[in-house]
Amino acid sequence: MSSGDEAPLCVYCRQHPVERRWRPFCSQRCQLQDLAHWADGTYRVAAEPVHPDAAAENNSDSEV
Repeated sequence: MSSGDEAPLCVYCRQHPVERRWRPFCSQRCQLQDLAHWADGTYRVAAEPVHPDAAAENNSDSEV
């Protein structure tokens, strides 16, 4: 059997098949748990750190 024959698994729990209604998750529970990780800062998008002086300089430029 090829891997194309199997249903995709939930991106959060990786144990249950994706439910069309909650895609790409298997349930509302997994969807909300994933959202909670983004909200509390567990998940982050990689980026260069912002130096505090540069951030203040950028803010003062916009207040012309």
